[in-house]
Amino acid sequence: QLRLVESGGGLVQPGGSLTLSCVASGLTLDYYAVGWFRQAPGKGREMVSCISSSDSTDYVDFVKGRFTVSRDNSKSTAYLQMNSVNADDTATYYCVAARNTATHGAYFCPDFRDDDYWGQGTQVIVSS
Repeated sequence: QLRLVESGGGLVQPGGSLTLSCVASGLTLDYYAVGWFRQAPGKGREMVSCISSSDSTDYVDFVKGRFTVSRDNSKSTAYLQMNSVNADDTATYYCVAARNTATHGAYFCPDFRDDDYWGQGTQVIVSS
């Protein structure tokens, strides 16, 4: 069964660091782009970062310079390294996988859809 499982969330102090993992099973992650989304209490889901099947990356402005997305296909795992976290980063973080498509011979992050493959989320709380 195709499955994505996030882990690594928890309580972290402002300015601290945290690494989230997304482990995929039931699919060959090499062929998928992996996105990271988050949802804060009372707010909608927002995109945080993405890494394509060819390691092209995207970041929203509020995490640029602080977060780093990566992947290890041999472990079927994607990561989100979160540095210099602040209270606004408090949210449930989700990973999503979608089959990548090529644009002019290169693979870039797609627009993820609700019917793509989503994990159940891991909660991050930034508090002192």
